[in-house]
Amino acid sequence: MVEQLSPLEPVFRPGSHGNFVDGVGVTLSEIAPGSIVQLAAWPGEEKKLMATIGSVTGLKLADGAGAGASSERCSAFGFAPGKFLVSDASEGLATAFAGKVTAAVGSVTDLSHGRTAIRIGGPKSEWVLAKLFAVDFALAAFPQGSGISTTHHDIFTQIQRSGPDSFDLYVFRSFARSFWKMLCHASDEVGYEVR
Repeated sequence: MVEQLSPLEPVFRPGSHGNFVDGVGVTLSEIAPGSIVQLAAWPGEEKKLMATIGSVTGLKLADGAGAGASSERCSAFGFAPGKFLVSDASEGLATAFAGKVTAAVGSVTDLSHGRTAIRIGGPKSEWVLAKLFAVDFALAAFPQGSGISTTHHDIFTQIQRSGPDSFDLYVFRSFARSFWKMLCHASDEVGYEVR
């Protein structure tokens, strides 16, 4: 297997940056799931697809817009009616789903090489993201595990709350460098650490 270089490599600068008067507001890091898969259910087949997600990942998804779940290994969330983004620390997730999702239920698309995953965490993560997206990131409105799809200046972004004060952002690999620079700039005011 050929090692894939990160699209962030030219602009990824580990260390502390920005305004630290009040300490570090956020940490930024690239996360590298082994697999990122998009699943889509045909109308009326959503529950079957959700059950399949559960059988492959061990995650139980609640019904409803944006519902999601995560474990140390996997995460999944609905980002549109009948559409789900699923990631796994290991490779081979698309193959696992291809063997279980029949053409009558829906489709499986491997996005592993087409997306970059970025994590923002820390006490000011909600505040920094709210500067960029017209979304209520408060824990009560955006509970852990849930996710959405949105855009920032035409950069499509899928966001999942991965912890009480952390979020995983999935962006097109071709926009990752620009998105990262914009995220760093938005974090400057609160002080950020790149890990």
